[in-house]
Amino acid sequence: MRAINALALMAIIAPVGALARDNLGIFDHWGAFRDPQMQRCYAIARPSGTQSNAGYASIGFWPKQSIRAQFYLRLPGVARVDSPVVLTLGQQRYTLRAAGAHAWARTDADDAAIIAQMRSGVAMSVSGILDSGRAFGIAYPLRGAATAIDAAALGCSGR
Repeated sequence: MRAINALALMAIIAPVGALARDNLGIFDHWGAFRDPQMQRCYAIARPSGTQSNAGYASIGFWPKQSIRAQFYLRLPGVARVDSPVVLTLGQQRYTLRAAGAHAWARTDADDAAIIAQMRSGVAMSVSGILDSGRAFGIAYPLRGAATAIDAAALGCSGR
């Protein structure tokens, strides 16, 4: 199963950026990588039970920009401007800031709260409406997320 997860993660990593990446580890459903060219590290996962074009979730570290533990979602398409993109973790819901096919936490406090809940949660889901009018709902397993986030943080520490 771990080999399948590693292959699935590598399939979504390829389009994310340049191929010069350091694999910091695959942890169940999540992977951690360092991208020396862009001077960043990140934990990343694809949605459960979907194809590689369904987007991905990541937690990014950009030391040169003083960005630590930033939550990010690549959506399965362009989000409708007049419709919220909502992240659900347990009983908590967060309305994300969406632009095109991208979504982020609205504030640093939301980033921290989302990541804290990811560390202890089982799954998270995101829902919204695409520009095409199609509704989407995507689930992400969180098994391995905490370890991948820690590995990404360590991968960029001291840089």
